[in-house]
Amino acid sequence: MKSCLVVDDSKVIRKVARRILEELSFETIEAVDGRDALDQCNRSMPDVVLLDWNMPVMNGLDFLIELRQTPGIQQPIVVFCTTENDLSHIKIALEAGADEYIMKPFDREIIEAKFAQVGLV
Repeated sequence: MKSCLVVDDSKVIRKVARRILEELSFETIEAVDGRDALDQCNRSMPDVVLLDWNMPVMNGLDFLIELRQTPGIQQPIVVFCTTENDLSHIKIALEAGADEYIMKPFDREIIEAKFAQVGLV
């Protein structure tokens, strides 16, 4: 079973994402910010990270940059999932190492389509 780390400071978003991902047969782990996500990745690297941009403590972009600079690890697929929907944010995320980008709000069809594009479903 593939694993997905859902990183979002909103408990509601994490709960919705968890329900969708479990329906798609993903083991789901949650993190409340980028620092928590790095700790989770150090314990067990997920196959994919569903990542919010705007969070306290450490935002999604800083998490992604630090993750991509970590040597000697199996890098997960990273899909940004955020309300930041202008082209400059998308470009910054992709240049930092994001594999895909989903706009909030999202539903099962959107997640399933994006995950299919990166070879996960």
